[in-house]
Amino acid sequence: VYYLATPPTLMKTIAENLAQAGLAADRARNRVVFEKPFGHDLASARDLDASLNTIFDERQIFRIDHYLGKETVQNILAFRFANAFFEPMWDRRYIDHVQISVAEEVGVEHRGGYYDHAGALRDMIQNHLLQLLCLIAMEPPVSFEAEEIRNKKLDVLHAVRPILPDQVDRVAVRGQYGAGRIGGEPAAAYRAEPGVAPDSRTETYAALKLHVDNWRWQDVPFYLRTGKRLPERTSEIIIQLRAAPHQSFPSAVVGEWQPNRIVINIQPAEGILLRFQAKQPGLNMRLGPEDMRFTYKEAFDTESPEAYETLLLDVMQGDATLFMRADQVEAAWTIVMPVLDHWAGVKPSEFPNYAAGSWGPEAAEQLLAADSRRWLLPTFASRDPDALDTAGD
Repeated sequence: VYYLATPPTLMKTIAENLAQAGLAADRARNRVVFEKPFGHDLASARDLDASLNTIFDERQIFRIDHYLGKETVQNILAFRFANAFFEPMWDRRYIDHVQISVAEEVGVEHRGGYYDHAGALRDMIQNHLLQLLCLIAMEPPVSFEAEEIRNKKLDVLHAVRPILPDQVDRVAVRGQYGAGRIGGEPAAAYRAEPGVAPDSRTETYAALKLHVDNWRWQDVPFYLRTGKRLPERTSEIIIQLRAAPHQSFPSAVVGEWQPNRIVINIQPAEGILLRFQAKQPGLNMRLGPEDMRFTYKEAFDTESPEAYETLLLDVMQGDATLFMRADQVEAAWTIVMPVLDHWAGVKPSEFPNYAAGSWGPEAAEQLLAADSRRWLLPTFASRDPDALDTAGD
């Protein structure tokens, strides 16, 4: 197994030298693992694939995404397809919208040189967040064979509504953090980080509104966001259900009513939460939201394996289920390229446009407000995995 945690520009050269040294000839045993990003854009990804295919078979290539090795990410498939009471309502009839958020408290740290040529859209959405979208939106697989799972995920990517150039400003938002405070401590602006250009145009925050145009998901928006120097470290998927078709209860008894919600937390707590309405104790009828939650920490005595443990074992065993195939990579790049091209051609005059320690630029709030919705705060608090944060809801 040859593991390449290198810039994409070096992958082709390394692969060619592996072949010249006779280290790639055994198609059954020789394997190569590539860390993201796989290419810098659609054209470079296609070029890289064409070069690799002259050296390796596709079954030898493992494009690793550590998010797909996390227990809760893998549990999405079990949650959906092993439980009869969830899958029947997993479509446009019952789901209002989906939010996928990956928030980081940290800045770019020692990766300024790399990050300033990548940005949040390339670094996170093109791979991590689109893969999470696939798991939420995919159709039930016939089996759990690697190619069957990957085919179903590819179907989702192909069904994502193309973003036209004149629509980018209505469905995509970018931001860059300025100076602020994280956890009560001062935090420098992105442009003051080591390795970052003082006039950098690179986004440290990105948000997209996507639609999956198929029978199951027609007109259900998927909101994706990721950013650095945000208030919490959390990765969370929120499936917001539609309101009940008829409100039988008078408004006086509803109290703090909130929509039913399914929350899948990938980190830090690794758990699933169901929010529903319940009668509050007392002689009078009064409704309010209550939560049922499952966490790995509370449910199991054993420690979950690290994501890379799971994925590297799969590489050794030749199981490609949790790895991206070449056509998936190309489809993911195809989705984001109109946004990248538009952003490359329009200078962001307002950067920096959000303070470190805030939840991102105001334009991101307006992205959802245009649909009469809003970003929901993390349900699982990052500083205390046993705590639930409902104040922001």
